Amino acid sequence: MVTKKHVNKLGIDLSLLGFGCMRFPTIDGKIDEVRAEKMLDYAIANGVNYIDTAYPYHMGQSEPFVGKVLKKYDRNSFYLATKLPCWEVKEPDDVMRLFNLQCERLQTDYIDFYLLHSLDLERFNKMVELGAVTTCEKLKAEGRIKYFGFSFHDNYDAFEKIINYRDWDFCQIQLNYMDTDEQAGLKGYELAKAKDIPVIIMEPVKGGLLANLPDAQKTLLYNENDSYSCASWALRYVASFDNNHVVLSGMSDEFQLEDNIKTFTDFEPLSDNQIKLLDNVALIMKSKVYNGCTGCAYCMPCPCGVDIPGSFRLWNRYGIYENIGDAKWHFGNELKEDKRPINCVECGLCEEQCPQKLSIRKDLKRVQLLIDELNV
Repeated sequence: MVTKKHVNKLGIDLSLLGFGCMRFPTIDGKIDEVRAEKMLDYAIANGVNYIDTAYPYHMGQSEPFVGKVLKKYDRNSFYLATKLPCWEVKEPDDVMRLFNLQCERLQTDYIDFYLLHSLDLERFNKMVELGAVTTCEKLKAEGRIKYFGFSFHDNYDAFEKIINYRDWDFCQIQLNYMDTDEQAGLKGYELAKAKDIPVIIMEPVKGGLLANLPDAQKTLLYNENDSYSCASWALRYVASFDNNHVVLSGMSDEFQLEDNIKTFTDFEPLSDNQIKLLDNVALIMKSKVYNGCTGCAYCMPCPCGVDIPGSFRLWNRYGIYENIGDAKWHFGNELKEDKRPINCVECGLCEEQCPQKLSIRKDLKRVQLLIDELNV
């Protein structure tokens, strides 16, 4: 059975593995309900008791599907998490309207873990201004929300302001061994721990990138323990921190589910040497960037419309992870034709402004060569 961890502040036991309901298997763009239900059943049968969904997941299909599946279980046998879609809150009454709609979709009278979804500081200030925090506190007092928290996507300074605003029941942050200094990062984790606020982890496998490492780094890990998959190493890393109480995994097929169940059954934290190994793997991978672009954007705007920092960000991402599928998706979806390096006329204005003194024109040609090779 999946290991459970006692949350002292809340007085409950949560499964260390949480089922993230944003990446169910699909057919023709819709949830493959037969397979997805079997996966949820398998997870619950193996001790997973934290089920995490949200208003927009699967284009709005996730909440109704999860509600239908969970209806067959004793409501006290699992903890259900969903999130207020803050971007949909335009006026104070929207909070209650959306909450009631979510309860209806999930076929429940209450939500165990309710989060303000995807906060940055601007969005949080808007939620305070519109009374969303106060409304959720009222719902908690009424028992319709058991535990009130937030999920976070901004820098550490913003995290510090939000977490200090009130005594949150929990918070949800992005963390993995490649992104310890990104967003809230390890510094945010330590602040939450110091404030006795339990942490739930999202993106522990960095959207799947850490499940399929380049061969050289994969070999380093397998030489240490060939029974751990790459994904298992990533999950074990974040689960080894004592104030991380749930590690969310968005599992899209049965193999991922079974591997994750294996990882968290009779869970053993990584040793200090194993954590050092992962830190070393991260350093090696980060050293493989093609150039030193920091994304400062002093080179912008380009008179020809080229997204120079965006081009280099995706190029360097490919250098680190060597993941062709990931590169094709991101170049195809994040770098449209009019913003690609092919539009560069080599005027050189960007290089005059670059603090890093990068050979931008030369590197843009290399980016375009990769785009052409990927046939994006």
